[in-house]
Amino acid sequence: MAEFVCRLGTPAGEIVTRTVEAVALTEVRTRLEREGFKVFAITPPKGDGLASFTKGGGVGRGTRVKANDFLLFNQQLAALLRAGIPILQAITMLRRRATSARLRAVLAEIEEAIRGGAALSQAFAAQGAMFPRIYTASILAGERSGALDEVLSRYVNYMRRSVGLRRKIRGALAYPTFLLMASLGMVVFLTVYVVPRMSGLFAGFGGNLPLPTQIVMGISGWLTANIFWVAPLVIVGSVATIIWSRTPQGRLTIDRLMLKIPLVGKLLVQMTTAQAARSLATLLAGGITLVESWEIAAESITNMELRRRSSGILPLIREGRSFTESLETAGWMPELAMDMVGIGERSGSLREMLDEVATFYDAEAEVKLEQLTTTLEPAILVVMGGIVVLILLAIYLPIIQSISNGPMLGR
Repeated sequence: MAEFVCRLGTPAGEIVTRTVEAVALTEVRTRLEREGFKVFAITPPKGDGLASFTKGGGVGRGTRVKANDFLLFNQQLAALLRAGIPILQAITMLRRRATSARLRAVLAEIEEAIRGGAALSQAFAAQGAMFPRIYTASILAGERSGALDEVLSRYVNYMRRSVGLRRKIRGALAYPTFLLMASLGMVVFLTVYVVPRMSGLFAGFGGNLPLPTQIVMGISGWLTANIFWVAPLVIVGSVATIIWSRTPQGRLTIDRLMLKIPLVGKLLVQMTTAQAARSLATLLAGGITLVESWEIAAESITNMELRRRSSGILPLIREGRSFTESLETAGWMPELAMDMVGIGERSGSLREMLDEVATFYDAEAEVKLEQLTTTLEPAILVVMGGIVVLILLAIYLPIIQSISNGPMLGR
């Protein structure tokens, strides 16, 4: 038997969503009408279960809504539903008050779909890749359980932590990035602008120049003479690298290299562990099965190498293996996380333990992020400072040598 998601009108005039098991659509409609319901829409099953439903019917329409706008929308939607406001009215209110033009356009389509009898989950899933699958799956789970406001609240907490972590990463890396760019700008300025203007002065000193001066002048002269083809080459190479990094093979290669960098690799593993655990806990809390939950939660693994290693987990779960045993085959999750998941699975409290795993590794990732930034800043200062000092020495050494040799030449 298959599950059909039905949008119904009750004899009391309320609009509800119910999941009905039946062999065919006609059987569902006949049974519901016999019970006194008015049938607005029946969504037949697509593919294999909820995970297939949440894949959506399109390929995505443009870019996703900004995370902050989406978070605010879901906070307001959950509050309106808790207050007892009907879904259609809540969507209409939020569309009118949305500050994002992109979000208003999307909500207008969703509102139109709901007016046509579609369920909220169906309306969001029809947007394709516009919304994460974990979101559309959570909404569908909320409709099935009749606790949509609670499911949305859990998703808001999940999203708030994800957005907060991204903000911390951007804030932590902002100063090292600025420091690196400023240092590179100073090096380019000294090499391309200052050193060539000192070459005329150095020519009067004869050919006996210090070795650092000869090296810096050679590099500066080569850059100045070839700047008209070096600059376009650097720009084209940078653009080509960015385009290549967005291809599947490019992303996989870069993500694989990132995991091998000290501190960075461990930080990525901890962040991925926390994200995957939180996604899985959110879906399980909505009443979704473990198989479907992991199929969707695996998409939260942004590192392509870790996702590749995790590709064999789902078939093992479907074969009847324990979740902990299946996770061990991936070989990247920390041992402590595996122990905690194993305890949760054996005690029947897997969802609660996954929440604990996510909280623990969020804290660990913050510590590693702080270690990374405190290591990057002095490293950038030492390396770039050394280059600047080398250039300045190359400029002043001939002058100092000429001054020190002056009295000797006068005798």
